Amino acid sequence: MNPDVVLPLLSSLLSFIFFVLLVDQWRVRRRSFQAAWALGMLWYAISAGTEFLGAAGGWSEGLYRAWYLFGAVFVAAWLGMGTALLLARTRYGYMLAALLLGGGLASFAGRTKYADAAEAGTVILAIAAILAVVVVILTFRERHVWAHAVAAVLVAGSIAAAVVVLTAPLPAPGYVLNAQGVPIGELFPGSVRVLSPVFNIAGGLTLTFGAVFSAYVFMPKRRVINYDLEREQGWLRVAFNVLLGIVAIPVNFLASIPSAVRAYRSGTLNSRVPATLLLAVGGVVPSITSSLNRFGVTSAFFLGELLGVVFLFLGFLASIEVFREFRVPFTNKVLRARRAE
Repeated sequence: MNPDVVLPLLSSLLSFIFFVLLVDQWRVRRRSFQAAWALGMLWYAISAGTEFLGAAGGWSEGLYRAWYLFGAVFVAAWLGMGTALLLARTRYGYMLAALLLGGGLASFAGRTKYADAAEAGTVILAIAAILAVVVVILTFRERHVWAHAVAAVLVAGSIAAAVVVLTAPLPAPGYVLNAQGVPIGELFPGSVRVLSPVFNIAGGLTLTFGAVFSAYVFMPKRRVINYDLEREQGWLRVAFNVLLGIVAIPVNFLASIPSAVRAYRSGTLNSRVPATLLLAVGGVVPSITSSLNRFGVTSAFFLGELLGVVFLFLGFLASIEVFREFRVPFTNKVLRARRAE
């Protein structure tokens, strides 16, 4: 059996099952992060599905456009959006603002690579910078709507990206594959290619960093470096402590691992900690294999995609925030309920 056919098929089917379960959970609880994650997994299923259809029956222009739109633009952004909505009541907004600005700068830098991307890169950077400032202000004022503001911009940006990707001129035959038969985005004009960094950097890194941050929040902590983000101390000291937190959180996280291991062995570790770490792995693995694909190392691309959705699925199943009850989808028949922590 051809792994280039089987692996994308498995990724697509598992993602779609995951999408159905998330929609069922959202139907009962109506949490915005569940809706965003459900959309992210639907985009994951469609993207992997295009790879299966292309490998099994041959590529076409329509499949290629769908693959780029859902895989290179939508998936990471919407999964990351779900994590941001989950963390809306924390000060993660400061980190997201930095990632938005970083993604905007990466898109702007595409002007040097793509001659036709000057205007698009500038517009993307401007929007990302304005949104980053808004997120910082709302986070400082403890307005938990910062994540919903980002979601509104993501919806508008997704619609604009869909229009751009679906209408961009493509030379015949309307798609391009590398030597190993894996699709690559080289056929799209530069004005389309610069969309990907801002969606993927802000979304993909939020999925990973947000998961690690959530694990840090719920694990037993040892504070090697102290920092304080309370707004009462004034914005200058908050700004200083935000910068200090960039160093403090990773250091404190590593210092807290032995305590977390002891809590896990004793059965007292909050279930959100292993769940969110699984989510982080699910975000990292396909990012690595996708990056390797850009450098010509394609053998692990489809395997990384499948492992990514497996780890995400395991993380979401372990998370009490998402699955407090296990039941037959779209029914009231509860198979197992978990107590709140």
